[in-house]
Amino acid sequence: MENILLIRLKSIGDILFTLPAVHVVRENFPDAKLHFLVSREHAPLLRGFAEIDEILPLDRAVYRSGNWRAAVSSTFDLLRVLRRKKFSLAVDFQGYGETEILAWWSGAPRRWGCVYHVPTRGWLYTRGVRLNYRIHPADSHLALLRECGLRRGEIRNEFVVPADALAEASSFFTANGLEAGRPTLFVQPFTSTPFKNWPLENFLALAAYGRSQGWQVLFGGGPSERAALEPARAAGFPIAAGEPLLVSAGLMNLSTLMVGGVTGLIHLAVALQKRVLMLIGYPDRESGFPYLHRDWAVSPPTGGNVSEIQVTAVIDACARALAELNSYHGKSR
Repeated sequence: MENILLIRLKSIGDILFTLPAVHVVRENFPDAKLHFLVSREHAPLLRGFAEIDEILPLDRAVYRSGNWRAAVSSTFDLLRVLRRKKFSLAVDFQGYGETEILAWWSGAPRRWGCVYHVPTRGWLYTRGVRLNYRIHPADSHLALLRECGLRRGEIRNEFVVPADALAEASSFFTANGLEAGRPTLFVQPFTSTPFKNWPLENFLALAAYGRSQGWQVLFGGGPSERAALEPARAAGFPIAAGEPLLVSAGLMNLSTLMVGGVTGLIHLAVALQKRVLMLIGYPDRESGFPYLHRDWAVSPPTGGNVSEIQVTAVIDACARALAELNSYHGKSR
């Protein structure tokens, strides 16, 4: 049995962009054991990568703690694990200097990696492929595998919510008076970058319209966003901010349509095969569109800042998306 090491430390969206490439690795090495090296805080996300056999978490927080003894001990523990696995192939999707070193240290005789346009990068790979910034990051990972000789069939981008997380999400629905099967709008109002945020008052206007049309509306977010979402709670909308990432995935799986900015949770919804509307400003600069569904993005008509998107444009886009979903499900029945 071959042992294969895959590396992508962060962040949520970028880790998800490796999912189509993980499918390709599995197709080419059906009997191999696939290991994924990832930052500890993102390790739960890998539970939804059905083809990964073992998750190798890297505790990056220890290096920020100031405790050099713990940092040294953690580093040597990781290095010992990497050598002990006897990897036959390492694929570095991150392309950072430290991940390149870790791929080399693994001892894998074949080491492939994405190479940034920096002269000092790529020397430790047996095959490095320059990143193409003009294409989607997921396609860049697929290009790396193609250049290194792997065959690719139909592109797949499939995340699987673990059963326990889906059960927790169902309990959340019940506890908050939400009914599975009713049109449900999952709203993710915040991103990691403030200038990519559509104003919260616009999301509240969208939610109020949705409620008037009989849609269920649920607001998601991280633990630090609970206070910022207090206006949504005061307006009577359920708030899932602070729920574990996989439970949020389960909530989106139970919802009908996801709306939000350029953020990892919306990319996760795409990998769940759910319909999304991603609100994107300056689309000519943005490569992180919904993968394989660029038409699921809403941008200002002038191509300006995301705040220039009108509420009526998003309401109309939501109504069209829900109508398309109803038509599709009607035909499938």
